[in-house]
Amino acid sequence: MTSEQIIAKGKEVIRIEGNAILNLIDNIDKNFAQAVELIFNSHGRVVFTGMGKSGIIARKIVATLNSTGTAAIFMHPTDALHGDLGMVRKNDIVILISKSGHTEELLQLIPMFKRIDVTIIGMLGETDSKLAKECNIVLNVGVKEEACPHDLAPTTSTTVALVLGDALAISLLEKRGFTAEDFAMLHPGGSLGKRLSLKIEEIMITGKDIPIVDEKESLKDAILMITSKRLGATCVVNSEGVLTGIITDGDLRRLLEKTLDIKSLMAKDVMTKKPKTISKDFLASFALQQMENFNITSIIVVDKLNKPEGIVHLHDLVKLGLQSR
Repeated sequence: MTSEQIIAKGKEVIRIEGNAILNLIDNIDKNFAQAVELIFNSHGRVVFTGMGKSGIIARKIVATLNSTGTAAIFMHPTDALHGDLGMVRKNDIVILISKSGHTEELLQLIPMFKRIDVTIIGMLGETDSKLAKECNIVLNVGVKEEACPHDLAPTTSTTVALVLGDALAISLLEKRGFTAEDFAMLHPGGSLGKRLSLKIEEIMITGKDIPIVDEKESLKDAILMITSKRLGATCVVNSEGVLTGIITDGDLRRLLEKTLDIKSLMAKDVMTKKPKTISKDFLASFALQQMENFNITSIIVVDKLNKPEGIVHLHDLVKLGLQSR
């Protein structure tokens, strides 16, 4: 294949799968709404099962449901026939994924599911298949063609099943009123969880580690403070401890471009007045957003009296994985 043919084939695959996804819109009907209601009102879990590529898609849907507040598990059909069926309980809902609707391993499980008396939902490519006749609800994931030129390798069909799974998950998310805070509780170790839950109070530099000088102190003392705390800046306060400004490495560089006579200067002569501040109750990700918006590397955390009680540095936020994606 030439480069032009490869590009054309790539576009064709995307076109075929994209059209199939758009056609899926017509299949979002009362059966879909009923499936969402049943899952929402269930006191059990959603048990997904499927063979081959359908099983892989089922695992992804399970992961999405679990991360958005709906308890779900995957059960391999073959393993189910050899003992794993014991994980299914009466209050559970079973969702079968099959392109043909005639998957033998799934058909063998039907009598056991009925014996347990679980609700069976089928995500099926054939709505008049053997499996369809055994399901309480059928969700149509049929496609006109696979992206595979031989119409053999599951491509379009698995994409459509995955998208329908996303539609189920997000519909359930909305119905549950699942919030960003709920999401963060389920993702405490990842960057998404940190962005949604980590507060400034938890990560700010506090106490003796905060670089602070009085506005009447010499510039030399301010430089020593910046150097010793290694944050590239120092807070400047008045005699009552109220924040009046900030001196940064950048301020010092700009000053030295103008004059080298700094012996007589005090902190207040060099500081930037009204520096950017934030409350410790804000999310750390908001502090990062403020730094990016104002092109600064430090932001001062102040209390209700505008007295410094912490400082946050850009490098610390980046190390925590909070940088924008």
